[in-house]
Amino acid sequence: MKAFLLSGLLMLLVTAGNAQTPTAADFPKLHWLEGTWTKKASRPGRTGFEQWERLSGTAMKGIGVTMKEKDTLFKEGLQLQAKAHALYYVADVAENKGLVWFKITAITADGFTCENPAHDFPQKIVYQKTDDQLKVTISGDGKSIDFFFEKKP
Repeated sequence: MKAFLLSGLLMLLVTAGNAQTPTAADFPKLHWLEGTWTKKASRPGRTGFEQWERLSGTAMKGIGVTMKEKDTLFKEGLQLQAKAHALYYVADVAENKGLVWFKITAITADGFTCENPAHDFPQKIVYQKTDDQLKVTISGDGKSIDFFFEKKP
């Protein structure tokens, strides 16, 4: 009995350790992100959105913008792409000297997780969709910030 339990535990650990990193074959699972997502519950006088377009079967381009009336407060260029047998979320923000690459570590039918432990903040980004609603959580160093969006028809 002990041998059976031990071998079962060993198999569970081996299986968990062999979780596969998403590849180009998984990229179509990200296509739901295409379109415009309007930020909900922004501060008074502020609006925001993320807009994504599909460039190919394995590449998407996006932009994230936060505005106060007609002034742009924050703008970032975004990409999703397959490269070297892995998938990446790439952010281009003025505050950083170059592109920031986050490896996509998990994909489900309704979301994805990407990580870059070497980045200051965020180190982890999670997109989670429910119907026409989107929750984006950025986290790292004990901090976590949620952003809520709604799909624009």
